Amino acid sequence: MIEQNVEIATEDGLMPAFTVHPENGETFPGVILYMDASGIREELRELSRRIAKQGYFCLLPDLYYRLGSIRFDPDRRDENRDEAMRRVVSAARFSIDNARTMRDTEGMLAWLDGNERVRPGPKGCIGYCMSGQSIVSAAGTFPEHFAACASLYGLLIVTDEADSPHLLADRIKGELYLGFAETDHQVPENVIPDLTAALDKNGVPYSLDVYPGTHHGFCFPERSLYNEDAAEKVWEKVFDMFGRCLGSQAVS
Repeated sequence: MIEQNVEIATEDGLMPAFTVHPENGETFPGVILYMDASGIREELRELSRRIAKQGYFCLLPDLYYRLGSIRFDPDRRDENRDEAMRRVVSAARFSIDNARTMRDTEGMLAWLDGNERVRPGPKGCIGYCMSGQSIVSAAGTFPEHFAACASLYGLLIVTDEADSPHLLADRIKGELYLGFAETDHQVPENVIPDLTAALDKNGVPYSLDVYPGTHHGFCFPERSLYNEDAAEKVWEKVFDMFGRCLGSQAVS
């Protein structure tokens, strides 16, 4: 794998990002991995490498760049965080909104389109937790670019706000994969029925799974709630969608 740390020009400044892709001289479909609330860390770089090994050019942006270089201790999260740290993480998380992230996405798409190792054509994206809103927003804001979008236990996909991502369903042209935990107190009960109603009404191709016995965060190997069986099933579903919609295949 070839890895690089790069800077991407956005309307709000230079955004650091991590990229990884196979070593051979081919071009590869672009995939954006939107970070979760815990921000950039080795765990997300490992997920990026796993995507790249399937034959993709993976871009992992630091969406907290407007706040400076924000790095949270990966050993102090969830049940290991004290109240003060929870407030800091929450403040960082809510510094991001759909408008800012879509401006960043516009910059990322331009950067990918200008990279000689990225194959021209449809792109994919994947995100977890807080980036669920980014996945659906990107699919609806840039329908000509995103052909395959995956959200895992995504938050704020359905809200009462005017910029609720599910309201963009009438613009989505690509395919969506939506995976949820069986027990997730951060996802209100109305989200899945309201989201599926919007997608069905507008004929959006999608699949949705609720994984039995799982909790929010079940896809992350370094978390106490990691569920390997469910997480591997998620990868199978995501890579199947990427393969059908974007092409490419695993590389040695």
